[in-house]
Amino acid sequence: MTKYTSDSSNFGADGPFFRIIREGLEGLADGEDYFDLLADDVVVEYVISVPGYPRRTEGRQAVIDLYSGYDDYMTVHTAGNLRVYRDPEASVAVLEYEVHGESVLTGRPYNNRFVSIITVKDRKVTHWRDYLDPIAVFDASGWPNADQGGNGN
Repeated sequence: MTKYTSDSSNFGADGPFFRIIREGLEGLADGEDYFDLLADDVVVEYVISVPGYPRRTEGRQAVIDLYSGYDDYMTVHTAGNLRVYRDPEASVAVLEYEVHGESVLTGRPYNNRFVSIITVKDRKVTHWRDYLDPIAVFDASGWPNADQGGNGN
């Protein structure tokens, strides 16, 4: 179990992100929270992402570490519009979904769409390939016009 079990944070067992992922993986993967769905040696690839974000993360603990500060930047209020496509023989699920919330730093709305291609073995996620809309992240964070440590001019 992770620190997120039984909380309502973005990745907690009661959070909107976990609920949409759990719904999409129902019957395929088991876990108490988002991170508990992941195999110890999971590989997560961020195919379409934002500058400064890793393209690949290996291992459950590395994923936990990567997301440990997420609540300091974005708050997800809802997740929905789930579409699920499955290939049971290959143990692969493709999830399309949306998340809606706001940037903690700017207060701007955050509305993003994702496609996640997920491979499951022994009821744990072993590979996750993620695609998101980077413009949604930029809009919420105010980038490139946000003050990035300078004087904002």
